[in-house]
Order: sequence, then structure tokens, then C-alpha cells
Amino acid sequence: MSGRSAGASGSPFAPHTADETAAMLDALGVDEEADLFDIPDEVAFDGEFGIPQRGERAVVGDLRETFARNDDLTEFLGRGHYSHYVPAVVDDLSSRSEFLTSYTQYQPEITQGFLQALFEYQSILVELTGLPVANCSMYDAATALAEAALLSDRVRSTSGSTVLVPGDLRDGKRATLDNYVDGSDLSVETYPYDDNTADLDALAELVGEDTAFVYAETPTVTGAIEPDLAAVGDLADEHDALFCVGSDPVALSLLEEPASVGADVVVGEAGVLGLPASYGMGLGLFACREEYLRQVPGRLVGESEDADDRRAFTLTLQTREQHIRKERATSNICTNQAWVALRAAMHAAYLGPDGLVDLAEDCVRDAASVAASLDALDGVEAPLDDRHHFREFTVGVDDAPGVAAGLEEHGFAVHTLDDETLQVCVTDLNVDAADDLVAAFAEVTA
Repeated sequence: MSGRSAGASGSPFAPHTADETAAMLDALGVDEEADLFDIPDEVAFDGEFGIPQRGERAVVGDLRETFARNDDLTEFLGRGHYSHYVPAVVDDLSSRSEFLTSYTQYQPEITQGFLQALFEYQSILVELTGLPVANCSMYDAATALAEAALLSDRVRSTSGSTVLVPGDLRDGKRATLDNYVDGSDLSVETYPYDDNTADLDALAELVGEDTAFVYAETPTVTGAIEPDLAAVGDLADEHDALFCVGSDPVALSLLEEPASVGADVVVGEAGVLGLPASYGMGLGLFACREEYLRQVPGRLVGESEDADDRRAFTLTLQTREQHIRKERATSNICTNQAWVALRAAMHAAYLGPDGLVDLAEDCVRDAASVAASLDALDGVEAPLDDRHHFREFTVGVDDAPGVAAGLEEHGFAVHTLDDETLQVCVTDLNVDAADDLVAAFAEVTA
């Protein structure tokens, strides 16, 4: 906005007078503002929305009919989107107006409660990952991974430019990574899996002086726990590559601490806490070593003291100018899913350390139990690898698409990976239907 008063233009939101606007248009050689835009006729607004006027009752009726067309299936779906029971207290507290209506917490004097909750969210991630710095937070796991790859390009002094990721990386995550590194000097290559986890021999052949970044997941996209995470980290370290581990807060409460196996950065989906499966909306976690502190994308909440020496919280190291510096910016993330991070912190605090571990242990036991029941059926093999599993596992059958279709007729949804492979995900929200799923498998594969 210009420095002149609002009265000069008649509006505090339109700072230019008619004469100023005319002068700018004359300098540009156009007659009106519309000439500055080239909008194709087929998408230009013609003054009519084409939406007939309807009463409230009619609209509600139409919506009910639309929603009724949804399949009423019990989902045993995973691959990055997981549903755990979210306590009612999370919905209740996070829906308070001071949380629900808050934008990014730039004004600490009026957002201490929200800032403290985000500080606790960061603290939880620091405890789970063993790394000293966590932000609050990222859009989702895919963008967190992409930002980690870009960070490796900024912090490494060597000339490596290759990003190594698993060949089985979920399609959406890979597409986001490719999109983020487009225009940088980085290139993305893959390493193979053996038994649904990293093929160390193949990875050793691929890691070299040109490698900038090595990414490993545990659990993997098929739910397998990576047994050689430290070995993957050693390979990265031998070639001065940044080692990034992908996981989630529930799994991290039970698995080995990433920092203990040499992880430089940990990314993943923190929305496993505080959110139902939303199939698109997420919450990305990002934690790293302290030497990368000033390279961390997004926002950090720090603890300080106010003028009266009282404990206080504020956004810190927040380079607001990053949003307008384009290619010179550390990151162009412009929001941080703050309300979703707030919910994740509330859920974690409600569970407490013991409750979080109990939930994680259930994710291991239930997956193993359902896999064993399926494996006992004729024509079914589960799991298809010799690994421990977290929430999910692969299932071998003769006709995977046909079996999936048969299960759908019985009211169940599972993933179809290829002609002979299905994937089943078990959580606390669907485990009560597991016996019925096994019975449906028995009938469909008979």
C-alpha cells in the first residue's frame, strides 16, 4: 500500500486514485486493467454461473443422495494414509475459537497458548527422533522429503548432485520430489529393494562421490521394518551424503532412534496422530541436526522470556523474506499446518509415552496376527517377505484383482499392487473386523 492516507483513494484496500491508475495504464500502453490479462474465452467468466437457484432443503437432499452413492466399505488400506482412534478431547480442545480461527502465530503477545502447543509438538519430535531441531511443521511427508533433498544441496560442500530413493517409493511422494528438485542441480535416482527393504549390495554399488542424499524408510511403503538402517546410514556417511530417514511418530515410539543410526534428517507423516485418514491432507514432520538450524524450511517456535522475565514462546529464525526471494529463498513453504500440528501434539500428550508405545506395539502384533491367519488359508501367502511389519503387509494370491473385487463385494477394501499381490493394513480402528476379513478371504479364494 502506498504511503498516502486512505482518504486519498476513498478506500484503505485500493490505494491508487483514479488519476494514478490512469497514469500507470498509460505508461503500460493499455486502456484498462482487463487488458493486462490474457484469459481464453472458453474459461473467461461470462457473468453467469449456470447454477440454478435452489432452496436449502433441496440442496441438502441432493447432497444426501450424492453421499449415499459412496461405497460402505471397511477399509484395510494404508500405504501412507493411516487411521488411528482420535480421542474426543482432541476435537474438543482444538475446536476452541482461539485455536481454530488463528492464523500463523506472528504475534506472540496474543498466541502464547498456540505457540506453546507447537513448541511441545517440536519437543515430542525431538524426543522421538533423537535429533535436536524440529520445525512446526510441513505440508505432508512428500514435501518434507523434497525439502530435505533441497537442504542437502545447500549444506554439502562437495559437488554431489544425485538423490537416491527407494524404487518402491510411493508414486505421489516421488512425483512431489521430482517437482521440487526440478530447476535445481539435483537428479533423482532409485535403488532396489530386496525382500521389501533396502538391497544393501545394490545400494553400495550406486552410492558414490556424486551422491548428495540417501533416503530410507522404516516402515517401508509395504509396512516392512528396515533391518539394516544403520548400514544404509554408514554407506551415506562414507560418501559424505546426507542420510534421511522416513517414518512416523507412532512407529518412532517403538523403533530404533534415527539419530542413533546416523540420520541427519528425519521426515515423515505426523498426521497419524490427531487426524483420521484424509487421503490428501497431511502433516509433514521435519527434524534435523543442529548444524542445519538456519537451513530448516518453514517455522520454528523458540522459548524465550518476556519483559517481566516470564517464560514465553515466539516464532524464531523465521525468515519471512523467504516468501518473496524466489530462487534465492531457503524454502517457499508459506504455511505450516499449524492447527493440524496442534492436534497431533494434543493426541500425543493424551496418549503419553506409555500409551504411544502401546499403540505402536498393537500395530506390530495385530499385523502379525492377521497375516498369520491369512497365511493359514489355502492359496494365500502372507506376508510375502521375511520381515517384521508395522500396520501393513503384502499378501500373495493367484488373482489379486479378482480377490480384491470379491472382498469388495463382502464389504472390504484392500490395496491391489499387481496381478498377484495385495496389501492389507491393520490399525486399532479396523482390527475388530479382521476376523470377518479373513473369513471373506477364505470364501473368495476357495
